[in-house]
Amino acid sequence: MKDFQGKVAVITGGASGLGRAMADRFAREGMHIVLADVEPDALARTVAEMKAAGAKVIGVRTDVSKAAEVEALAQKTLAAFGGVHLLANNAGVAEGGKVWDNTVADWEWVLGVNMWGVIHGVRVFTPIMLKQGSEGHIVNTASVAGLISPPGMGIYCVSKHAVVTLTECLHHDLAQQTDKVKCSVLCPAYVPTGIADSGRNRPAELSETRHKTAADLALDASLKKAVQSGKLSAADVAQKVFEAVREGRFYILTHPKIKPSIQWRMEDILQERNPTNPMG
Repeated sequence: MKDFQGKVAVITGGASGLGRAMADRFAREGMHIVLADVEPDALARTVAEMKAAGAKVIGVRTDVSKAAEVEALAQKTLAAFGGVHLLANNAGVAEGGKVWDNTVADWEWVLGVNMWGVIHGVRVFTPIMLKQGSEGHIVNTASVAGLISPPGMGIYCVSKHAVVTLTECLHHDLAQQTDKVKCSVLCPAYVPTGIADSGRNRPAELSETRHKTAADLALDASLKKAVQSGKLSAADVAQKVFEAVREGRFYILTHPKIKPSIQWRMEDILQERNPTNPMG
């Protein structure tokens, strides 16, 4: 995608963290921005701040786990700006724990946002982009947890592995249909964002019912610390996303030091040996 000026970007999870950073970066290229987020106050605040900075932006309160709300997001985008050229399926939540300890509610919450949110975004917005016949790009936010399988992160890894393979299949499907709409999968490691506190947005109907052990709480604390100590900022990652979109690159791996862990997993599979713990 080469021409950004006056084009339209839709970014889910756009009120904070990586979504906000991507919104700021693409707004600097002259794009009109549609921010979707489940937090209405944060969304309103971000829209106001971006407008004050000169961006053309609207906010749409959206729960991406719900098909009807993503469909409504698309309709409001078209009503406001007449098209969509960049879609960042970025909204995400996290829950740790051993896979046999996680509750049905845990699975429904994480998969609802991380996996179904991307499915709904692709399902709803791709036909719009194809019908337009102009340049377009879809960025699906996965994680290095979509390329490796560390302990204590089963639900999160399942959701992110799903996003990686969904996007790879999307790449092939698009290539058979058009050379104008492309896609990328974003696989960052630790970046200081609010995902470690994503439980603040957990729906009441999917509220936590599992008693967390001391080990669970220790894992939560260590993951939160790791996220907050990430060396790359959200703005750094947003710049890498912009470069990938501009260059038409599929894989966006922001942390090169994680590549050996990815290689171990690939070699485990090819050599049919037991999985190596990527955390050492």
